[in-house]
Amino acid sequence: MLKAVIMAGGFGTRLRPLTSKIPKPMVPIMNKPMIEHIVRLLVAHGIKEIVVLVFYHPNVIKNFLKDGRQFGASIQYVKADADYGTAGSVRNAYDLLKGSRVLVISGDVLTDFDLGKAVEYHEAKGSKATLVLTRVNDPLQFGLVITEEDGKIVRFLEKPTWGEVFSDTVNTGIYVLEPEVLEMVPYREEYDFSKQLFPQMLKQRMPLYGYAAEGYWRDVGNLNEYIEAQLDCLDNRVSVTTEGKTYEFNGAKVVAPANFEFPQSLSVKGTVVLGSNVTIGENVQLTDTIVGDNCSISSYSSIHRSILWDCILIGAHSKVTGDVIGSNTIVGEDVDIEENVFISDDCIIGKRAHIRPNVKLWPKKVVDAGATLSRSLVWEDKWLSAIFTDARVTGTSNIEMNPEFAAKLGAAFGSLLGIGKYVVCSRDSDTVSRMINRSLIVGFMSAGTNVYDLRTEPIPIVRHELRNGKSAGGVHVRKSPLDPDLTDIIFLGPDGRDLPASNVRAIERLFFGEEFARAPQDQAGDIFFPERTNESYREDFIKSLDIQAIRDRRFNIVIDYSHGVASTLFPTIVGSLGVRVVALNAYLDPKRLTKTSRQLEKDLAQLEDIVKSLGYDFGFMFDAGGEKVFAVSGRGEFVNEDRLLSIITKLFAVSEPDTKRIAVPFSASREVDLIAEEHNLEVVRTKATHQALMNAAFEGDFDFVGGTKGGFIFPKFMFASDAMFSVAKILEMTAKSGLTLSELDKMVPKLHMVKKNMDCPWSEKGSIMRKLIELTKDEKRETIDGIKVHYDGGTWVHLLPDKERPLFHINAESLNGDLAQSVVDKFESRIASWLSDWADGNRKEPK
Repeated sequence: MLKAVIMAGGFGTRLRPLTSKIPKPMVPIMNKPMIEHIVRLLVAHGIKEIVVLVFYHPNVIKNFLKDGRQFGASIQYVKADADYGTAGSVRNAYDLLKGSRVLVISGDVLTDFDLGKAVEYHEAKGSKATLVLTRVNDPLQFGLVITEEDGKIVRFLEKPTWGEVFSDTVNTGIYVLEPEVLEMVPYREEYDFSKQLFPQMLKQRMPLYGYAAEGYWRDVGNLNEYIEAQLDCLDNRVSVTTEGKTYEFNGAKVVAPANFEFPQSLSVKGTVVLGSNVTIGENVQLTDTIVGDNCSISSYSSIHRSILWDCILIGAHSKVTGDVIGSNTIVGEDVDIEENVFISDDCIIGKRAHIRPNVKLWPKKVVDAGATLSRSLVWEDKWLSAIFTDARVTGTSNIEMNPEFAAKLGAAFGSLLGIGKYVVCSRDSDTVSRMINRSLIVGFMSAGTNVYDLRTEPIPIVRHELRNGKSAGGVHVRKSPLDPDLTDIIFLGPDGRDLPASNVRAIERLFFGEEFARAPQDQAGDIFFPERTNESYREDFIKSLDIQAIRDRRFNIVIDYSHGVASTLFPTIVGSLGVRVVALNAYLDPKRLTKTSRQLEKDLAQLEDIVKSLGYDFGFMFDAGGEKVFAVSGRGEFVNEDRLLSIITKLFAVSEPDTKRIAVPFSASREVDLIAEEHNLEVVRTKATHQALMNAAFEGDFDFVGGTKGGFIFPKFMFASDAMFSVAKILEMTAKSGLTLSELDKMVPKLHMVKKNMDCPWSEKGSIMRKLIELTKDEKRETIDGIKVHYDGGTWVHLLPDKERPLFHINAESLNGDLAQSVVDKFESRIASWLSDWADGNRKEPK
């Protein structure tokens, strides 16, 4: 016997304020709750025994669906007493499911899949669990599923990064499960389908298949998705049940109750859906709009591409454009509601009020007559679904990244940390960074979080302070090193590492839900200014080096501080090492913290000339944040970042003969492996992110962790890259080994690397990765971070979509430069061909 389980316990945080009073599955689509569409879909495919899992506002769902007889179904309910995860929640209903095959589906998706075909596929394959799959343009928000040609699943990736996107085929959350699969799930324990159950089945080699369904599917996960889902219904992109009769009215399509009387002056464009008991005044304009039951739209008003729930009054001469208005709301006369406004239930908008774009109103809010309610026009538009890139938030300075946004973000992080906890704040010397840092502090204090304000400090100092202190987290604000018009906020955990993904998602939920707690007035946070931060850092810095070896060598070096904060700290440290230094750009200049590629080339050329003319041992350039270092040899030659990693790896192996294990990025040159073979070292490859390298340094037994962008980690000192310590350590290793960079460059094997960045639309990245997976299926490859294909003779190519820009990276390396170039050209040509075909509409498979 087949039973269905509808998962309907979610809070719908990202649909707030629409879900402030109702659970997410009860949000209407085409004037019917989403869960009704799911029930009708199940019944249409012969699945009538249904169990609904409820948690948030359970009675709202129960009172609507009742026992299911009105839909031709038999419905039972199970309410969890805790969050057991996706699989654990289904297992919690075991008493109602025992011995039955189960189809699991979410109550908050919109789909018209043929579920009967999915069950038939499941039976034909003899599968123990079948996942219903579909293809999407942007797979980052979903779980990716990699299958063989026969549909057998070989790999899962839950919420991947672009480096892990090997397909655009995603998990829809619709599963067909045999009874014994459900019995594998621990009872009343948190357990997840994609993260635990299905990987366990793969490990046990159980039959696990993916069925690529045809039809429409959308996860209505946020407010934008909600509007898009409604508009898709109006465009007939999805088959759903609607009430009423379809009329042709002046060339437009209207779905309305039978015998509806159309005002002669009514203007309709596109498709309009009208509920029961709707009244419309004279000279009203409606375009691609859904109007719920018992609504009244007064004369000379216009409603464009909007959704009106039940029992709404729209006053005369009012304009609503691209918005959602909740039930029992009154909109007065001459009101102008601009795009992307979401108004919850029981609100009152006074006459002549003006609501600007991207405003959200919680239930029972009142906007006074004549008032203008506004928010920033930019940042809400950009950050309606996600704020973070890894542990970083980036936005246009004082536009997207403004004080109101920062204060709200600080309050969200502070709420996560808790009342009475401590957070470390710091910044660079930029004026906007100072403003945003202070705004964050205000937000922290309002949430009851105490603040240690380090003021202007390099990022490594902040990480060091967190590692050795008792704070629950930290933030660092800086001008973007990539774009002078952008500001970054970097979020740090209590150990100084970048904030983990689980905490990032928690902050986003609090931010978008706008329900973070404010502390009582007597528990508001306080501000403190630590005094020994730099002193503590210097003490640990010096203790981690062979100071005497450096002093005995009497180095002469040139350092370009790039106007960064390291210029206020490192001179005293390097002076204690007995090093003669010529310092460049050793003062704070907020206007010069970002370098363009042309400016970087110019500054490096200057550094080369100075080192060569002085005959000094080294030239070093810091990035403004004090994390990365660029190097020039004593011969006045810049060493590019990939080659520098190889040379520093060799230097470390020679000067630290007890070295056993090192870690480098997935994209690092094979030169590192050749060095490792010579010195009997174990090399572990990580993702090419600072977070992955930090985790390796923090959690693994590594002696050295090197990056390909000038960041080096020496775990005996700290788990993160630090340009200041990197320079000192390079001096120490050079003194101990007696080898210069130029001599090391001659000793290390040289391979040829070719890099190409291709323009690539965001919407096509997943499709390209899927095609590349198919193209390289018979090749020797790795998929740790993107796709890395290995060829005979040590040649390899790394294919990786950029996670922040509409670019695709193709990097190849070989003993022969021409061969490396030909490999890059081959993949560039293939990708360009796909993009061209798709742009012309020649897409054979569904997206």
